[in-house]
Amino acid sequence: MTNTSPQHLTLIVGGTGKTGRRVAERLTALGMPVRLGSRSAEVPFDWTDPTTWDAALRGVESAYVTYYPDLAMPGAADAIRTFCELAVESGLRRLVLLSGRGEPEAQRCEQIVQSYPLESTCVRASVFSQNFDEYFLVDAVRSGVVAFPGRTTPEPFIDVEDIADVVVAALTEDGHAGQVYEVTGPRLLTFAEAIGEIEAASGRPVRYLPVSRDEYVTSLVDEADVPEPDAQFLGDLFDAVLDGRNAYVTNGVERAIGRPARDFADYAQAAASTGVWSA
Repeated sequence: MTNTSPQHLTLIVGGTGKTGRRVAERLTALGMPVRLGSRSAEVPFDWTDPTTWDAALRGVESAYVTYYPDLAMPGAADAIRTFCELAVESGLRRLVLLSGRGEPEAQRCEQIVQSYPLESTCVRASVFSQNFDEYFLVDAVRSGVVAFPGRTTPEPFIDVEDIADVVVAALTEDGHAGQVYEVTGPRLLTFAEAIGEIEAASGRPVRYLPVSRDEYVTSLVDEADVPEPDAQFLGDLFDAVLDGRNAYVTNGVERAIGRPARDFADYAQAAASTGVWSA
């Protein structure tokens, strides 16, 4: 049963991000009011400023929560715990958390959310396909060389459109409380194979260049002006989650919404059609 009451206000923490904006678009299309949780929003929300959280939660019945930059960051668990305490006090009923696959710190945050009297759902996602066209790898694809410490380990890349569909179902339908949906794409691809799919879809020469963790961190600091601590964190994160622990597919998308997950080739074709990878 879907709850599409016009009084059902949903807070979307990270409402301008890859998944958040898609969730907002879907809820709006259903006629459900949303409150975008971001630093620049009308009612601002900032993970680094807990004084903004209370106002953002006021009058909200459900929430979709993404933690920036990642639940594996030091301090994330404490922030999630404090947020949940405020959420319960404010009368929040339903919460959906975006979590990371193969990240012990993220799973700790899931346990924290599940310990509160909320109708909570955790969506544990694999590496986003959209990293290649909306995030940190898009410029590399345009340059024709994607240098990344992805090794030869296969990854079941997940389309964020699928994540958004799962999140909206969990926010608007009964029957998802207490569930952990581990969502992946339908097949395993190495980074080299994923780049091959992008090359075929875009018609442009693109190659994958495997680099070490340290080489990648150095490039982030020297070429992308990423602060050293953030670069080290990203290096450690990718080194961990791409060590083979996630090299299997799941049926999380189908369990949640009753259809198979989208294939990476379909994502690549759709992204290429927008011209995002044009030189």
